Amino acid sequence: MLNSLRYGLQGAIVLLVVSISTIVITTVIFILSIFKLIAPKGRARHAMTHWLSSLGELWVSINKATVWFYRSLEWDVQLPDDLNRHSRYLVFCNHQSWVDILVLQHCLNRRAPFMRFLLKQQLIWVPFLGVAWWALDMAFLRRYSRQQLLRNPALRGKDLENAALACEKLKHIPVSMMTFPEGTRFTTAKHEQQKSPFKHLLRPRYGGIGQVLYSFDDALDKLIDVTIIYPNGPPTTWQFVSGQLRKITVRVQLRSIDASVRGRNFQSDSVAKGHLKNWLNDIWEEKDRMISSTLDTGSDVNSQ
Repeated sequence: MLNSLRYGLQGAIVLLVVSISTIVITTVIFILSIFKLIAPKGRARHAMTHWLSSLGELWVSINKATVWFYRSLEWDVQLPDDLNRHSRYLVFCNHQSWVDILVLQHCLNRRAPFMRFLLKQQLIWVPFLGVAWWALDMAFLRRYSRQQLLRNPALRGKDLENAALACEKLKHIPVSMMTFPEGTRFTTAKHEQQKSPFKHLLRPRYGGIGQVLYSFDDALDKLIDVTIIYPNGPPTTWQFVSGQLRKITVRVQLRSIDASVRGRNFQSDSVAKGHLKNWLNDIWEEKDRMISSTLDTGSDVNSQ
């Protein structure tokens, strides 16, 4: 009973702080986005982009601080020493819970460039937030449904060109392009339905990653490969914000990106598609073995 009250109070405080910081910072971003919209292209707009990214990082830092006082939560994190805030990275991670995004922000904020996502074009019309996402240089993609492609076959392949256009402005600023290759959160039911060959992972999908690699071509420096492990099982967001989670293990590897998967049209080039699938599957096999080893033997690495 006392634990339930404590968790309820802790969770309420965290949600209140996050809500207030989100409203305040998003309001400032919204206001600055107007100045960015009218700023001339070049140095002035780049400066606005830098300030807006800093506000995004501040918001993440506040969120990170809200769970800092949970001394019962053990963070076991391994990070490479050569992460660079001025580089351009592709970032991907296994996906088990909405908490994954909070964990990624906790580990990479101010160590790597501010994270951006590929968003559906329709989301730009979300009141208030759509403008904020635009101001933070999220990439808005125009995608076509199966029905649209059947009615107009000429649209086939246009989504890849749309992705390249959406990512064009990001090729010239520090960025961490984030994607979840599995496309959905891991569950036992999905794992069985897919007949996944991996013990702890769903089959990786190459579409989103292929779009980023095609769009950025040689502009990406490296891949940040993140593996998140919850020893006691994937948590809910409430369990995380209320302090019920006991341990999070994170392994971050900095990998080179094979030249055979850069700037290639995997939709029309079967050889490029094969290279992309093999490259991603090799990483996924290694990731699966790492998760098994960590869960079987535990971790003796000092916590971050």
